[in-house]
Amino acid sequence: MSEIPVTVLTGYLGAGKTTLLNRILGEDHGKKYAVIVNEFGEVGIDNEIVVGADEEIFEMNNGCICCTVRGDLVRIIGGLMKRAGKLDGIIVETTGLADPAPVAQTFFVDDEVRAKTRLDAIVAVADARFLVDRLADSHEAEEQIGFADVVLLNKIDLVSPAELAQVEARIRAVNPYAKLHRTQRSAIALSEILDRGAFDLGRILALEPDFLESDHAHEHDAAIRSVSAVVDGPVDVERFQKWIGSVLAAQGQAILRSKGILAVAGADQRFVFQGVHMLADSAWGKAWQRNEARVSRLVFIGRDLDAAALKSGFAACAA
Repeated sequence: MSEIPVTVLTGYLGAGKTTLLNRILGEDHGKKYAVIVNEFGEVGIDNEIVVGADEEIFEMNNGCICCTVRGDLVRIIGGLMKRAGKLDGIIVETTGLADPAPVAQTFFVDDEVRAKTRLDAIVAVADARFLVDRLADSHEAEEQIGFADVVLLNKIDLVSPAELAQVEARIRAVNPYAKLHRTQRSAIALSEILDRGAFDLGRILALEPDFLESDHAHEHDAAIRSVSAVVDGPVDVERFQKWIGSVLAAQGQAILRSKGILAVAGADQRFVFQGVHMLADSAWGKAWQRNEARVSRLVFIGRDLDAAALKSGFAACAA
């Protein structure tokens, strides 16, 4: 059995990983990819933001992929190998708070996984507007850039030429070897990121000599936490937009990422909300199924969040 190429898709919260994943799954390339999505938090919603993945998506909640659920990663890949039909590749999208090194390590230290897959590339998506700040305050952001074989410098339309030059210089200071692409909305030719044969273990070992040792250490920023809020039914969209606008205006610097799948009173489609700091975007998603429970779910990831206030505020948006 030939080895299946694995692409690890990393990048800090809100950089555009899910947008890139949707581009991969939505293009008419005639190939079959399995997708493994890891979320940080109690309530999983990324499998609904990701389109067209249905039976091939695997969701691993409530833990960093590089810590508590590596066993799940090994188990899921083992299961994929036993399924009927040929896979052209596997894509692992990590939570924005993951250090990608232990994720990549899995494909070298587990014998069964190593025999059936090959790590093709680590692709990091970087937010041109916020990366310099994240490199200053987040060890994970620095690790994501440092271990990347390919870097997509995304959202370049939101910064000036001078700011773009600054962030590119910071990326090169961390990782002078990665292939760097400038993108908007994560638009990139798939040949630039998939089946590249770009992962260079020798370079990784030079960066981190203990990479292949099983007790590779990893610590999270203890101040960063996720808050999940649920309304068991539809929300009033105007009330929600007014409330979320006030929350992001007041607390946007502390809120790294916000995202939600909402049922809206009187609407047959999901309302998809995503935010990065004070910036937010929303759009109508796929339709609810006839017998599907229409539950509204919202997730915040940030520093020193007031969980009770966020949950009660969202509850007050119920229709």
